[in-house]
Amino acid sequence: MDSPIPALVGGRHRDTGQIMFPCPTGNALYEPVTLPSRGTLWSWTVQRYRPKTPPYAGPEEFTPFALGYVELPGAVIVEAPFVDVDFDDLRIGMEMETVLAPLNVDAQGRTIRTFAFAPVRED
Repeated sequence: MDSPIPALVGGRHRDTGQIMFPCPTGNALYEPVTLPSRGTLWSWTVQRYRPKTPPYAGPEEFTPFALGYVELPGAVIVEAPFVDVDFDDLRIGMEMETVLAPLNVDAQGRTIRTFAFAPVRED
């Protein structure tokens, strides 16, 4: 897990107040809104085979990973991969937080990162 905790940006519909993620670009009906960084695990699964490309943009050497939905309070449910957790430890309703996680390495050797969720650990 990398620091600091990233902020996800959703879009709030100016007329209805409905929030969606990600924030639509070029649409005057939506205003950007920073989403909560913590939420609860709503549903999950384990991806045990390499998805086809596109849209998969991960490394060629595939490792199974957990992914699912996290409900951000008062906002929206967001789908993302999960990191820093054993598959057997995932529980519906557990508290999760937004983190940055490595996704791939570009042609120049730089790490490409994406958002993910990890269990909240009280230290």
